[in-house]
Amino acid sequence: MKKILLCVPLFCLLAAGFTGCSQKRQWNDEQRKTMRESLKSYRQMVYLDDLTDQEFVVFTDDVAGQLEGSYPVYTAFVQMPGATDTVDVVVVETIVDELNADARNMRHIYPYSYLVAQGVLPEGLDHEEQRQFYNCFAYKVNTAYQTMTQFFNAVVADTTDRSQIRRMERECAGDLFDWTVTEVDMVESVD
Repeated sequence: MKKILLCVPLFCLLAAGFTGCSQKRQWNDEQRKTMRESLKSYRQMVYLDDLTDQEFVVFTDDVAGQLEGSYPVYTAFVQMPGATDTVDVVVVETIVDELNADARNMRHIYPYSYLVAQGVLPEGLDHEEQRQFYNCFAYKVNTAYQTMTQFFNAVVADTTDRSQIRRMERECAGDLFDWTVTEVDMVESVD
């Protein structure tokens, strides 16, 4: 009898622990899956369209986890008037956090195909050559700008910084591949 009486508080403590843990994640698997599916519409964003399928799954899991942590009751969240705006904010914040975490994510802002089209990089670079370029480029950006916010503000606000970034791209391309980009000013005359 004494053993049973001693075990009752232990069982109550364990039950309380399980109940406490289960309250942290109140969305069920189907609700999480629905949220991840709805996040696929964001795949067209510049940063996200260059992610591999596996990277995008990790990204959507991160966003869904943040939303679940902030809004543990799924039905209340999806019926909330600003739910879509909230998802937009979390997606953008997650992108910024990822860029802050690793500047080599520059490949998502300046995709290889874009740099080829702009004449910055030659076609046909393999994965290792692209990695070398983006490491060089990220190093130059990190040296020039102390924070990612400064970098974004400079790109958006000032065309001279865009040319500074273009100069960084050219320097890395030239250093790594002996690739020279020559700009020619064209003047059209109307007769």
